[in-house]
Formats: sequence, structure tokens, C-alpha cells
Amino acid sequence: MTDNNTEKAVRTVEGRVVSNKMDKTVTVLVERQVKHALYGKYIRRSTKLHAHDAENACKEGDIVRVKEIAPLSKTKNWSVVEIVSRVAE
Repeated sequence: MTDNNTEKAVRTVEGRVVSNKMDKTVTVLVERQVKHALYGKYIRRSTKLHAHDAENACKEGDIVRVKEIAPLSKTKNWSVVEIVSRVAE
């Protein structure tokens, strides 16, 4: 029997805002390092995510933490949790 009170772990990742031109949406670049299968060297791989920013608070260059949510649109299924560090102005 399964317990209905257990919550699924929320996926959170950190990334850099590369675009804030949309209304209530930011594009976040998330970088990760993966080991090459044959040569063993670590390679930098990146993913661009669309994240919901309800207050339009994020600016380009900010480091933000985003969490996975139910889809809000065709491409947007992440939401900004917090702004970790602001870009210097």
C-alpha cells in the first residue's frame, strides 16, 4: 500500500539568466559537466530553460535557482524560486 502523504522530490537547478525580453518569463542557461565516455575528459554541456518569473524581477546575468513545475505553456515548465546573486550594474 502506498502512502498518499509522501511528496515527490522537487527538482531544482541553478543557472544564469540569458534573456528577460518576454513578459513574466526568463530564459535560464544551466551548465553541467559530463565525463566523456571514451576519453574521460569532463565536457561542459548546457541547457536553456524557460522559467516563470511572476514579478519580472530577474535581469540578464543574474544567477537564479529554478524548480520544476507543471507545464504553464508549450515550453515553460520551470519557475524561479530565488535570485541567488544579482549582476553588477
